Amino acid sequence: MVGRRLRVLKVRSTPRDPAAAVRTGLAALGGAARLHYGSTVATNALLERRGARVALLTTAGFEDVLEIGRQVRPELYALEPRRPAPLVPRARRIGVRERVLADGTVETPLARREVAAAVAAVVRSRATAVAICFLHGYAAPAHERRLGRALAGRGLHVTLAHRLLREYREYERVATAALNAYVGPLMARHLRALAAVVPGRRLRIMQSGGGLIGAPVACAEPVRTILSGPAGGVVGAAERARRAGHRRVITLDMGGTSADVSLVDGALGYRSETSIDGLPVRVPALDIHTVGAGGGSLARLDRGGALRVGPESAGADPGPACYGRGSAPTVTDANLVLGRLVESEFLGGAMRLDRARAERAIAPLARRLRRSVEATAAGIVRVANAAMERALRVITVERGHDPRLFTLVAFGGAGALHAAELAAALGIRRVYVPRQPGLLSAWGVLAADVVRDCGRTLRAVAPPEGVLEAGFRALARAAERDLGREGVRPTAVERLLEVRYAGQAYEVSLPYRAGWERAFHRAHARLFGHADPRRPVEVVTLRARARGGGARLPAERPPRAGRPVPLATRRVMFAEGARGAAVHRRDDLGPGRRLRGPAVICEYSATTLVPPGWRVFVDRLGGLLLEV
Repeated sequence: MVGRRLRVLKVRSTPRDPAAAVRTGLAALGGAARLHYGSTVATNALLERRGARVALLTTAGFEDVLEIGRQVRPELYALEPRRPAPLVPRARRIGVRERVLADGTVETPLARREVAAAVAAVVRSRATAVAICFLHGYAAPAHERRLGRALAGRGLHVTLAHRLLREYREYERVATAALNAYVGPLMARHLRALAAVVPGRRLRIMQSGGGLIGAPVACAEPVRTILSGPAGGVVGAAERARRAGHRRVITLDMGGTSADVSLVDGALGYRSETSIDGLPVRVPALDIHTVGAGGGSLARLDRGGALRVGPESAGADPGPACYGRGSAPTVTDANLVLGRLVESEFLGGAMRLDRARAERAIAPLARRLRRSVEATAAGIVRVANAAMERALRVITVERGHDPRLFTLVAFGGAGALHAAELAAALGIRRVYVPRQPGLLSAWGVLAADVVRDCGRTLRAVAPPEGVLEAGFRALARAAERDLGREGVRPTAVERLLEVRYAGQAYEVSLPYRAGWERAFHRAHARLFGHADPRRPVEVVTLRARARGGGARLPAERPPRAGRPVPLATRRVMFAEGARGAAVHRRDDLGPGRRLRGPAVICEYSATTLVPPGWRVFVDRLGGLLLEV
C-alpha cells in the first residue's frame, strides 16, 4: 500500500533465501514505510527437517515424554504405524533433578550444582538452540527461569516453555517448546535480514492465530508463525466476503503446494492446538485444514498403478513444466492442457505458459494409463479435486455444518479454477471470487490487527463467576501489557473458555458471556451428536486475546466496464466434455455485468473457471459471484 493507493506485484519465490524475494519486491515498489509479513520459513524448516541442533532440558525421569507422546493412533488400522522422529534425539534430552507439583508446590528445589551440570551438558551437546520444559512449569516457572538466565549470553536460542504455554498437558508443552527451539535460529536469521530493509517496529509478522506480532517476539517465539501464510488468507477472505455481504463462508485457498480450507460462521474459527507433520503445536491458531493439493502438486502412478496427486510439489523451483524449467507433470500443467488456463494471459501477459511442454510432461503418464493426454489431464484434476473435497467435508459435514448454507470463497493462484466444481460436489450454490484472489493472503496480512494471546490453566468444576472474572482480569492485563510493548493501544479484548464435561479428556472452546454453560451443551451436541446438561461442567483453561493497531485499508475502486465482447472463444474440457468457452479479462467486467458459463475469466493473479450451467454476476466491489 503506497499512501492511500494500492499497488500489487508478484515476484518469483527464492527458496534458498526467502528474504531476497521480499527485497526484490520492495525495491520494485519503491520501498516500504512499514512491512506486514506472512512467511512459511518456519513451516518449511520443520517439514524439510533442516532446523537447529536442539538440546532439551526437562525434569529428570521425563526425558522421554517427547518420544512417548499421546496414547492415540492417528491411523487406526495401520498394521505398521509410523510416527515422525522426535526433533530432539535421546542423547540431547537432558534430565535435571528438580520437581514442582501440579499446585505449584516445590517438592525438589533446583540446586546450584544441577544448574551448572545442565549448562555443561548443553555445551557438550554442541546445540545451537535449547528448549527448557520442566514438569508443571506452567504452575511455578521459577526453575525454568533460573536455567534460562544461566544459559543467557552463550549465543544460544533459548526457549522457556512457560513463556509459550502456561497450560497443563506435558507432552504438548514439551513438543511445542522443542519445535520453537528447532525453528528459532533459522527464523531469527531470516527476520534479521528483513529488519535490515524495514527496521524497528515497522516490521510485523503474521501469527497462526490471524494477528500480527513484532519481529522481536517472532524471533523469540517463531512457533506462533507456523501457519502464518494460510492465516493471512483466511483473514483476507473473511474481510472481503464481509464487505460483499457474505458472513457465512467456507474459504478455499489453493496455492502452489497446498489447499487450505476454513469455515467462518460470522466470526473466525480458532483452535488452541494444531498439528504440523504429525507434531502438536499448542499455540492459538485459526481453524485451518490443509491438504497437499496445489497448482504445483506432482502427478504420478503409485505401485498399484493408481493415479496420485501430491503431496509432493514442484515448488517455486523448478515449478510446473509449463513454466519452462520443470519436466514433471503438475495440476497446473493439467489445467493448461484442458484449456482452462490461457497461455498468453498468465500474470497479465507478463509470463507465457508453454502448453507443448505441459503435454510432454503428462505424456508418460498417459502412455502408462493407456489414455489420451487430455483424458489423463482430466484425471489429474479430478484426483486433486477429490482431495480438496475431502478437506471441505472435514470442516463442514464432519463438524455438524451443512455446506449448502455457506458461500465458498475461492482465492490463491488456483482456487478459482477448481471452486465451481468443488461447490457442485458439495451442493454449494454460490462461489465468491474477490478481486486480486491470488494476492488475498497478502491483503489479509495487511488488514490484520496486532494481537497478543494469554492463557492459564484453571481446571475447576462449576467455578463461581467471581473466580472466572478474577482470572480474566489478570489475563486481560497481561495481554494488554504485551500489546503495549508492541507500541499498540488495545481496542478490544476477547475472553474465551475451554470447557468439558468433568472426566472428559478434551474440551470445547467458546466465548465467555452470559449463558456460556448452555452454549457449551449446544456446541457439544453439534460437534459430537450428544449432550448431557445434568453432568457437571469443568472449565479447563481461560484465554484472553487483546487486539489493536489494525491498518485502515483503502476502498478499492471497482473496474469500469471495458470490452463488451469476449477476447476470444477457446475449446475447454469440462466434466461434460469439450465446450467452446468465452475468454474475458476481469478488468473489462464492471459492476453489474452478467455472464453465463462456460467462460474463462483471466486476471493478473489468478484465473476463474465458470463451467456450463453456472452464471456470473459482478458485484459493486468488483467481486465475481458464481451461482448455479
